[in-house]
Amino acid sequence: MSRKTDDKVKKKTSIGGQALIEGVMMKGPHKTAMAVREPGGNITVEDFGGKALKEKYKILGIPFLRGVITFVESMTSGYKALMRSAEISGMELEDEEPSKFEKKLTSIFGDKIFNFIMILASVLGIGLGFALFMWLPSQLYDLALKIPGLPEGIGDKIIYRSVFEGVIKIVIFVCYIALCSQMKEIKRVFQYHGAEHKSIFCYEKGLPLTVENVMKQSRFHPRCGTSFLILMLILGIIAGLFVPVFTTFKPVVNSLLRALCKIAILPIVMGIGYELLKICGRYDNFLTRIIATPGLWMQRLTTKEPAADQIECAIASLEAVIPENEEDDKW
Repeated sequence: MSRKTDDKVKKKTSIGGQALIEGVMMKGPHKTAMAVREPGGNITVEDFGGKALKEKYKILGIPFLRGVITFVESMTSGYKALMRSAEISGMELEDEEPSKFEKKLTSIFGDKIFNFIMILASVLGIGLGFALFMWLPSQLYDLALKIPGLPEGIGDKIIYRSVFEGVIKIVIFVCYIALCSQMKEIKRVFQYHGAEHKSIFCYEKGLPLTVENVMKQSRFHPRCGTSFLILMLILGIIAGLFVPVFTTFKPVVNSLLRALCKIAILPIVMGIGYELLKICGRYDNFLTRIIATPGLWMQRLTTKEPAADQIECAIASLEAVIPENEEDDKW
């Protein structure tokens, strides 16, 4: 992403956000707020939590540890905000007559049926993520070693295994996002994602937060969560060089053990990735542009150009978290 000399960012804000269902959540230095469009057209703005844990407990804000804490907090608050936005926006879980199984679940969970479905979806998502991004790449490499004509001993070279597995993860991730972006509902979420980025850019440039000013901004931001995920995948290739290759057991068991080892070092990868993201958000030079480029490329899939009404939601949530003291908002 290029920045013109007459279009420079005047300040580096710590405010970040997340796209929701028909809305945007913004997290500031002191509070978090979400703005969601109701079915009738009005925008509902709600406070959504207070200070981050690393602000309450300074020890959690030390470099590398803060990345893990921030990631866990973002996942938790993001999940809650997503459910709440679905309620405000009038999202219907079912349009047809519920099945016997659905009626049974409703009788057991009552009004909490939506929470149950979301939790179940999260558990299944985590399981699928483990299978696709941890176990499958390792298993595919073991299968690839059976291809005739490969140099002898290549299977013992951990660098080949790590690169192979890392590339497979990136391919799976890109293909998954590309397919999701074709869905109408997901495309709207990605438009709100673009509105979030544009509004933050507008704020960083010191411009009045109007729809017209926000619309002119770039939808590609170096501090995006997409960039964080891509950084983690790339760093995972390097981290994989330190994960042993087990040869004592059967190939399937070896792949599982290697996947579990990768999960064990995941907090380290998160910590490093977060610090690199902070550096990219704070500085704009040749090195940071190289680091940020893969994430900015991916944002062409995860962000879409927003409409005026979507930008209004982003502005409303951003204005709700801007601190009175600008010194509290340093990145």
